Amino acid sequence: MLLILAFVCLAASFALVGQLVTAPWRERQESLKRARGYTDPEGAPADPVFERLQARYGETLARVAMKLDPRQTEERIGVKLVAAGMVRSFSPTGFLAAKVVLAAVGVAVGGLIGVLEGGTTQALLLGLAFGALGFFVLDVYMMSRIRARREEMRRDLPDSLDVLAVSVEAGLGFDGALAKLSEHKRGPMVEQFELVLNELGIGESRSSALRRMSDRVDIPELTSVVSALIQSEQLGTPLGRILRTQAVESRTRRRIAAEEQAMKAPVKMIVPTGLFIFPAMFIVIIAPAMISILHAFGK
Repeated sequence: MLLILAFVCLAASFALVGQLVTAPWRERQESLKRARGYTDPEGAPADPVFERLQARYGETLARVAMKLDPRQTEERIGVKLVAAGMVRSFSPTGFLAAKVVLAAVGVAVGGLIGVLEGGTTQALLLGLAFGALGFFVLDVYMMSRIRARREEMRRDLPDSLDVLAVSVEAGLGFDGALAKLSEHKRGPMVEQFELVLNELGIGESRSSALRRMSDRVDIPELTSVVSALIQSEQLGTPLGRILRTQAVESRTRRRIAAEEQAMKAPVKMIVPTGLFIFPAMFIVIIAPAMISILHAFGK
């Protein structure tokens, strides 16, 4: 019975978070449906109950989350969502509201388990523990996404620079090279270059657009590339040669980082080897001798 109640609560929490995650997409779909409804009144959609609740209580829940963790602001959450590639799934307000909902579900599940298994003290402790877990689980997930995307950007950066270099050397401008890159490649690194292309299209200067990309991504390899491109623009250095040089340097940095990780592997293997492999080896080697000794003394 306890497990069934726990699973029901977890399923309800996942359903709520799923609704919050898909809220921006559903809002866009509803806007499109309303636009179609102007020409087809019979197809005009009704406003779902959950969306009305979110519109009414989303800001309140977001303020509660910021009071519980004053370090979290909508601006900082927005920057992290962009870095994690979650900006199309979450709005900053929706992310903060989802944290409060998960914390409330965690408190309810922990308190229920504590009441059924123990007493008031255990219910309070489990409620606080599960509530803290629910409040910070989205932060952990977002940080893992940020680390994974940054690692993927490090891997894709040399190839992206090669495409840009070939395009520029073939006679395209920097804007055309960015457009050609977005046609032939996909990934988080290409998405950042697409943002630069969009900013250039609305009149931003190349240096400011590149600096913003460097601030968003925040990896040393891209910061070096952006500095070289801005310096090339200021000094009039051929852009194709700079891109080719930066591609070679980025590939060299990637190889050095891979070699460093390979050299750290033996050190990381010491703990699991000592905990899991050596005891099993000792048991296999010593156990037969110990059994023979015990039999000898028993006789």
